[in-house]
Amino acid sequence: MAALSGKIIQNAFLAQHRPQARHSTRYPSDFCALDTRSVHSFQERRLRLAGTSAKWLNTISTAWISSSKQAYISCNAAQGSSVVSSSAKVDFLKLQNGSDIRGVAVGGVEGEPVNLTEPVTEAIASAFAAWLLNKKKADGWRRLRISVGHDSRISAHKLQDAVTLGITTAGHDVLQFGLASTPAMFNSTLTEDEINHLPVDGAIMITASHLPYNRNGLKFFTSAGGLNKADIKDILERASRIYEDSSHGSTQELEQASKGEVSNVDYMSIYASDLVKAVRKSAGNKEKPLEGLHIVVDAGNGAGGFFVDKVLKPLGAITTGSQFLEPDGMFPNHIPNPEDKTAMKAITQAVADNKADLGIIFDTDVDRSAAVDSSGRELNRNRLIALMSAIVLEEHPGTTIVTDSVTSDGLTTFIENKLGGKHHRFKRGYKNVIDEAIRLNTIGEESHLAMETSGHGALKENHWLDDGAYLMVKLLNKLAAARILNPNVGSKVLTDLVEGLEEASVTVEIRLKIDQNHADLKGGSFRDYGEAVLKHLENSISKDEHLCKAPKNYEGVRVSGYGGWFLLRLSLHDPVLPLNIEAPSKDDAIKLGLAVLTAVSEFPALDITALNKFLQQ
Repeated sequence: MAALSGKIIQNAFLAQHRPQARHSTRYPSDFCALDTRSVHSFQERRLRLAGTSAKWLNTISTAWISSSKQAYISCNAAQGSSVVSSSAKVDFLKLQNGSDIRGVAVGGVEGEPVNLTEPVTEAIASAFAAWLLNKKKADGWRRLRISVGHDSRISAHKLQDAVTLGITTAGHDVLQFGLASTPAMFNSTLTEDEINHLPVDGAIMITASHLPYNRNGLKFFTSAGGLNKADIKDILERASRIYEDSSHGSTQELEQASKGEVSNVDYMSIYASDLVKAVRKSAGNKEKPLEGLHIVVDAGNGAGGFFVDKVLKPLGAITTGSQFLEPDGMFPNHIPNPEDKTAMKAITQAVADNKADLGIIFDTDVDRSAAVDSSGRELNRNRLIALMSAIVLEEHPGTTIVTDSVTSDGLTTFIENKLGGKHHRFKRGYKNVIDEAIRLNTIGEESHLAMETSGHGALKENHWLDDGAYLMVKLLNKLAAARILNPNVGSKVLTDLVEGLEEASVTVEIRLKIDQNHADLKGGSFRDYGEAVLKHLENSISKDEHLCKAPKNYEGVRVSGYGGWFLLRLSLHDPVLPLNIEAPSKDDAIKLGLAVLTAVSEFPALDITALNKFLQQ
């Protein structure tokens, strides 16, 4: 045991005492199993190597999974792990990304130091448990059950171990789902299944959506849905205190608490079976309502591969030609993102090559999706919103459809004039859109669909969860119901639903970056500077007879003119002013762009290079 050097550790012994500073322990990314018949608390299974000094070896961690009366300890040497030492200061609030937590979990990318380390993640998980306990308003301490799942990222296993350790050390139980989707994690707070210890009190999904391989993050759920920004800030502040206390040996409360247990649950099979039941119900309880339909799926090497074997095949669909179903956190084929052009080209090509009736594509954690019909027409962004609006308004005539701010004027016309609904355009950010739909319902304005152009879509009937798989099930429901009347019907029944949607010939998004080091900011924040740009643009537009500011707008400055529109807004998190332009021709788009350029040119800290490039094409 003298020299380990990155090789898998062959001998390990149960720790008899807990180390004083938990954050000096390092974690592995892969595992080797060590069986033990004795069931003790999780913390008692932390490993110490024979022959080591009093200092914990920096490559050891344990993962314990209870199954009946057996427990399993896994260990490995972490390779290239970058971990903050126990004395290092960590700015936890910098990990907040709206209603999620995101950070760099894997080293090796220049300029992106690891900040979502295992000790940091452990503290965040402990903080969530404390926050959840407070949320439950329990009289005194009680034991919670929390589910944990992850997508296909290469840092998933080590962060799962850290989350599990943080929760069980705090005295609560963990249900490990393994590879899972974000929507499934929320559903685990609702599912009634006593055998599998469901429902859980809360859920944690380890994911960073479509971000690069080195990133990862956490999403949190209760039975009320996803957490909001204020909740995340609260959890991160708690995590910072837990991290500091533990680093300085202040762990008395945790030592006194009984340690939690860990169980494995195949929840994705439970979740998928509910999707299958929904489609069968829409087809009059027919066992294989999709029999004869050829549907290909592109999972982008994320977590969506389950949809083929666990949903489509049981419903009778032909799925040959489905691609990139195997989990691979390096995403070797394309970014798993329905907004990405390469990704959409890949699923469109798969539909054409296999002469399929329908193509379905998911993002990494399956909370977003898009489709392609048999002719190769993409059903994403405004088209997917239009399609879902048509389905929802058939079921709930006159209802309000809530969308983000960058949806097209043509979509508004389609929803209101053709479908007879109401279009309520709100701020970007899927949680903003969902929360606005919920708010409208509370004040008496019926809303059943909240959807972003990114592919996030939530339905009232599905607990306002943005679930990419459930959106696709709504399409399958329509197909299944139509095939009862005509067994030969294909995806044209879906395409026909968006007939009449007016679409702009020119659609562009240009990002205008704010230089935070520029003297023109005068020491102020990029947000204040961006707001000043928007205010100046608004004043400029009021003097132009060819342009008209939108009467109702919840974000940035939206203006109609020259047969199209533009929206300039401030990014939710970054020093960027995204500019969206849609117009019937390139000349009209240029006229709109020039109106923006005239106003923003007076702000030297704003980089207008991209706008100039567009105007000069």
